[in-house]
Amino acid sequence: MVDCTRPKLSPTVLTIAGSDPTGGAGIQADLKTMTAIGVYGAAAITCITVQNSLGVSESVPLDSGLVVRQVEAVLADHHVTHIKIGMIGAIDIARALGNLLAVFHGEVIYDPVLASTTGQSLLNCSSLDELNDQLISKVTVLTPNCSELEQLCQQKLETAEDAIRGAMGILARHEHLQAVIVKGGHLEAGRSDICDYLVLKSQEIETSKRTRIKSVNLHGTGCTYASAFASFHCLENDYRQAFFLSAAYMDRVIRKSSTILLVKSGAGGPLVHSL
Repeated sequence: MVDCTRPKLSPTVLTIAGSDPTGGAGIQADLKTMTAIGVYGAAAITCITVQNSLGVSESVPLDSGLVVRQVEAVLADHHVTHIKIGMIGAIDIARALGNLLAVFHGEVIYDPVLASTTGQSLLNCSSLDELNDQLISKVTVLTPNCSELEQLCQQKLETAEDAIRGAMGILARHEHLQAVIVKGGHLEAGRSDICDYLVLKSQEIETSKRTRIKSVNLHGTGCTYASAFASFHCLENDYRQAFFLSAAYMDRVIRKSSTILLVKSGAGGPLVHSL
């Protein structure tokens, strides 16, 4: 006899981010990561970009109302437990998302994409104060790289200790924020190893120390890391487990990507998310 009982509603992880036509970062990388890890991913697009391995040549934010309607459509029909936010593109989109998140009760993982790897600004926002008030105050986990953490802290961070203190300062300023992940890829870049830090609201710190993998194919690492963390937390419901599982996933992806050539330019190529 075939059991036709309706299955239990499964969770969805929703990514809200920009579109990368090369598939290496943004919405495309997020969905690939979620699928590889084994969670269902939905997506709402904030910006359309024109980019490749040579850089971002155009970035066009969508109307904030259209972004909101995409998100609302998913929330109305799916059991969304986790939202991952990447590139916002415009402060009015941050305001609109902030209003939505004020009534969302799940986890919100924010990768604050403020500029591309090659230096182009990706957020038309003259003041970080409004970004803090509108969006960062509503998220539960923040995953900045070293440059983004410096901008959020508004100070130079030269050591891991500086970065951890900066993360603690951000946690102290935002009551809803529960954790900041300090990613070590660009911090102390001359070292042969990488240390990522999970800084918790309780001021407990977890460290993931790994051998640095040499690769030019690192496009999309920030997007991928945040999506991996959201996915693993969806599966495990534990910050520490999600942190260490994400670090291991990133190592596997970077190692595999280092052996593959995907771009003609000779510049850094994208990650390959399947394992």
